[in-house]
Amino acid sequence: MDNKTLLERGVADIIVRKELEKKLESGKKLRIKLGIDPTGSDLHIGHGVVLKKMRQFQDAGHQAILLIGDYTARIGDPTGKSETRVMLTEEEIKKNMKDYIDQASKILDADKLEIRYNSEWFEKMTMADVLNLVAKKTISQILQREDFKNRFKNEQDISTAEILYPIMQGYDSVMLEADVELGGTDQLFNMLVGRDLQKAYESKTIQDVMTVPILEGLDGVEKMSKSLNNYIGLTESATEIFGKTMSTPDELIIKYFELATDIPAGEIEADKELMANGENPRNFKVKLAKKLVALYHDEAAAEKAEQDFINQFQKKEVPDDIPEKKLKESNWSVIDLITETGLTSSKSEARRMVEQGGVKVDGVKIADIGDKIDLSEEKLIQVGKRKFLKCSTQD
Repeated sequence: MDNKTLLERGVADIIVRKELEKKLESGKKLRIKLGIDPTGSDLHIGHGVVLKKMRQFQDAGHQAILLIGDYTARIGDPTGKSETRVMLTEEEIKKNMKDYIDQASKILDADKLEIRYNSEWFEKMTMADVLNLVAKKTISQILQREDFKNRFKNEQDISTAEILYPIMQGYDSVMLEADVELGGTDQLFNMLVGRDLQKAYESKTIQDVMTVPILEGLDGVEKMSKSLNNYIGLTESATEIFGKTMSTPDELIIKYFELATDIPAGEIEADKELMANGENPRNFKVKLAKKLVALYHDEAAAEKAEQDFINQFQKKEVPDDIPEKKLKESNWSVIDLITETGLTSSKSEARRMVEQGGVKVDGVKIADIGDKIDLSEEKLIQVGKRKFLKCSTQD
């Protein structure tokens, strides 16, 4: 991996670039930090942008450190939030941690990955340690963060725990002796706090900060997020990844190529020119969809997903290999049924899909969230455009 690719592809900003260039030219094996708070259960290709940058550093021979914020997750990163965060339970955090590591390993080289947890140091801190840490930053400095500034101006609550969050994230860099910290552009403030604290503690290294762009979701507007249902998950089925990618807005195709795939820059530029000259964007969506499926499954799955898509949407066919599920009970509310069978990840998502007209039973659209489903005879359940399941009661 050459330094030019490290410093430029998929990079929004570097602070301080000249310092990082010197570090890379020195031949030193750098410690590259990426912090993730396990506040949810799924990673998506938006998370994959920074994970891919971390993998590039691994391939260049540097030490990747995946910092699991099992302690800071109890607060929840307030970045971009307009209200105080609900603190997670220890059980929720433990489950999410395992899921995150498994999913991140789809991109990172797990055999060369240093995995750390910030509970290692925060659980051992005395009140004297805490007071010494918080004395390194002032409230006025922390309130310069845009989201805090807005909430303060609008007289919205900011919890003391949230005020501590950037300081705690910064202290992680002190303890890890990070040379570089990676994160999205929305993490810039927190990562700069890490630089400040390393200086305050007279660390032997002062981290440079590299930000990567935020990837918009399938709506083309908002940041990719599971809560907005505009995401492509790393662990979703090949069919789901392919189908979702085909709904990508035309104007995001090139950005997805650049940030979510390893396609060479020259090839992306050539595709960009072809699109500008009038070639059908759909052709490039197919290329993107197959590339993403191959990355998170394999080439054979990519070919099959393309054929399934053609059969289902161009030929208006129902897939041949629909999974089947037998349940003990025969009478279900539609919300409970599609949640229990995993067609949606939560009851709130189930309600949203019904209200949006995205749920069908035997080809008939469900119009009411209160509808009941009788499984005494097999039913074909469809959620969205790509999820199908045959349901019946056990014999």
